Amino acid sequence: MRYRWVLVLFLLSSVPLGGIAISRWDDMRSKHSWGAIPENWECLGLPTTDTIIDLYMALKPYRENALVDALNEVSDPRHPRHVSRPSLEQVADIVAPHPDTVQLVHSWLEHHRITSSSVSVTNGGSFLTVTGVTVSQANDLLGASYRLYTHTKTNETIVRTLGYSLPVVLHGHVQTVAPTTFFSSPLTQWQTPRKRSDVATVGPGKSPVRESPRRITTVVTPAFLRWLYSTFAYVPSAMDRNVVGVAGFLGEYPNPVDLISYMRKYRPDGIDATYTVTLVNGGGYNPNTPGEEANADLQLTEGITYPTPHIFYSTGTSSNDEIYLAWLVALLNQQNVPQTITASYGNYEKFYPIDYAYEVCHLFAQLGARGVSVIFASGDHGVGGGDCKTNDGTVRFTPFFPATCPFVTAVGGTTSFDPEVGASLSGGGFSEYFRRPKYQQQAVSTFLDNLGQQYSGLYNPPGRGIPDIAAQAMTIPIFHKGQEEVVKGTSCSTPIMAGIISLLNDHRLSQGKHPLGFLNPWLYGGGLKGFNDIMSGSNPGCNTDGFSAIVGWDPVTGLGTPDFERLMYILDLGSSNPPE
Repeated sequence: MRYRWVLVLFLLSSVPLGGIAISRWDDMRSKHSWGAIPENWECLGLPTTDTIIDLYMALKPYRENALVDALNEVSDPRHPRHVSRPSLEQVADIVAPHPDTVQLVHSWLEHHRITSSSVSVTNGGSFLTVTGVTVSQANDLLGASYRLYTHTKTNETIVRTLGYSLPVVLHGHVQTVAPTTFFSSPLTQWQTPRKRSDVATVGPGKSPVRESPRRITTVVTPAFLRWLYSTFAYVPSAMDRNVVGVAGFLGEYPNPVDLISYMRKYRPDGIDATYTVTLVNGGGYNPNTPGEEANADLQLTEGITYPTPHIFYSTGTSSNDEIYLAWLVALLNQQNVPQTITASYGNYEKFYPIDYAYEVCHLFAQLGARGVSVIFASGDHGVGGGDCKTNDGTVRFTPFFPATCPFVTAVGGTTSFDPEVGASLSGGGFSEYFRRPKYQQQAVSTFLDNLGQQYSGLYNPPGRGIPDIAAQAMTIPIFHKGQEEVVKGTSCSTPIMAGIISLLNDHRLSQGKHPLGFLNPWLYGGGLKGFNDIMSGSNPGCNTDGFSAIVGWDPVTGLGTPDFERLMYILDLGSSNPPE
């Protein structure tokens, strides 16, 4: 739903500005800045004078805590509101800004000769899109200095500024403006694939086949996953209501022929599996140039959930856009959204401006309130890649965002079976931006008590801990461009987990119940005993051994890996004590 700015002004025309003088717009204060050009980027100089960008502006809600309160209520099975979920319009009303905020922002834009016809409003007035802004206008508006930058490894070119400001009077009203200081594109959370020829299949009841102690020679098939996580006997029945959403960025597209090849070999009852594509913000779709990430995400979820419908969201990758914001706002403006969404993307939290990260996380909370389970990869570099040195030379572990957002479910990785072990690549740690949420207090505090002073000063103990849960992440076969490859990473464990959550949603919907929605309060509460605790393995990084998987929650495998039948039992009976 989109509202033209002029309509908002008409509704709010009676609101006074409180005597704000024009000179107040010149009283600027920094909103965010970097002390130096971010890592792996180089400045190319000034953009051309005719460069145009679209600005996204997120306004702060009038009722600051209302969204989180509503989210917690509908996500707690013990709360009376758990049986109801707010609609698109109700969530938009919850996050709406104060009328004074709207009036102030309009006056500021008008002062800089930005016309109402170039401004559109969505999400209850909390999100503005200002189209056709010249770089010189953006510089004046934001006290910025936009330049062209190129990534030294990918050659991606973007228009960004190392800092931007807002009038002092607007700091309490505007959460973030983009594109400004967010440089880094999300990374796919997997590692280099290899050809299928050097591996053998492992399935239910079979022992791993090892040709050489120096290399892993088994692959994790859908049949093995369905046996390992106890979904083999379940047949989906709510296909008319239940949908899996797959996030696609960076020009990555799936290929239907590769999907058929995968299903023919590993899920022969599902060779007619298909998907639909939704284009977001100028996103494309060319199946003739498929991406390994997109193929993996579709194939792994289809292998678990067939015949559940799938939607692939292809979000545009224009250098002048913020793909997370564009994707999330597009989702939130749909009346019907998938009950489960998987996203195998992220980057080090430290690369995200904190105001930007807060807004993205706030939008995930809105999806959760609408009844969506959002699943994100926790990263593939253990506690951090490289030496993890900060600008002042100290070492600090580097967790991944959006996994660190407390309103998504972060998935780590495991390997082996009987028992499963934490995969060494499994991203885990503690957020520097987001405090530990209430639902994690007991589980994470227990881990920290056992950890003691180890790694003191290298991480943020009060921060939100990741991952929340885990699944298989190593030696995963996929098809890409007609060839079979074996891949690894939390890009694999995340769609696998999303598939299992989708089956739980199917089960609930088939019984006339609401989908699970935001998972974490339930996972750390009644759902806890539906997970297999992983008690060995570690996630080295930053020239350290990383954290260790222990009894209970840990920042390697979270609460553990799922047992679908036990989780169904817990959901059906409302019991946290399923049979052994």
